[in-house]
Amino acid sequence: MRTKTMSRLIRRPSSSVRAAAAALSSVALMATLSACGGAASGKTADSLSEVSPVFKGALTVCTDSPYAPFVYEEKGKLTGFDVDLGQAVADALEVELDVLDVDFDSITSGDSLNTDVCDVAIAAMTITGERARVLDFSSPYFDAKQALVTPRGSGLDQLSELAGKRVGVQKDTTGETYMSDYAPASTQVTPYPDAEGLQAALAAGEIDAAVLDNTVSGEFVGSNPQLKLAREFDTGEQYGMAVKKDGNIPLLRKINSTLAKIRADGTYDKIYDKYFG
Repeated sequence: MRTKTMSRLIRRPSSSVRAAAAALSSVALMATLSACGGAASGKTADSLSEVSPVFKGALTVCTDSPYAPFVYEEKGKLTGFDVDLGQAVADALEVELDVLDVDFDSITSGDSLNTDVCDVAIAAMTITGERARVLDFSSPYFDAKQALVTPRGSGLDQLSELAGKRVGVQKDTTGETYMSDYAPASTQVTPYPDAEGLQAALAAGEIDAAVLDNTVSGEFVGSNPQLKLAREFDTGEQYGMAVKKDGNIPLLRKINSTLAKIRADGTYDKIYDKYFG
């Protein structure tokens, strides 16, 4: 039985941060999942095969909004690429979908999942070794890079040309890490709490350029014709869904089987085209 989406928006007092670092390979992910299975000692065969959601009859998803096109509010509801993927998992479980907007650091720290605030986190979250210590990740569902966005006519198209320039990044993200590692020493790197603040700063001329995930750079350029996507940097990042550490193997298996199914039957491509064209 297919059920309709039920989204719930929770307002929060502070802006989110979006943390990321270098991604694990698919092989490493499978090793992580295998380790998770071993860590679940003492559980019965039934407990390892039955999905038991936090709230009966619903799959509760934690995400961090706004981060269009992955998640954003439209007509009072959260929608986006990640939300549609969450709906696919909920449909496979034959339950409702309940989407919660929480601080990103409460997801990456494991707090939201390990205290049963939600069943799964789907938040354009890069898979990293550090996060895998507190979360169990699904197989990757999206590949990402870093992007340099600059004003048209600025002449800023290369990393080397950012010497002495003011470059905005999102705090605690792969973009910030990348700039710390590879930008010229004289580059003034300024972190912003979220993508929204970074975009506003660039549009207002407070910074000379921005470095962020290429998956959202299109939103920057599309909403401001004075900006351009100058360059992409291949950082090997992959996004993954996450569940409670060593505590939800059945759901993790269901997520992975659903991702495999929707890739095989074309549903994933339809969702991708809907948001990325």
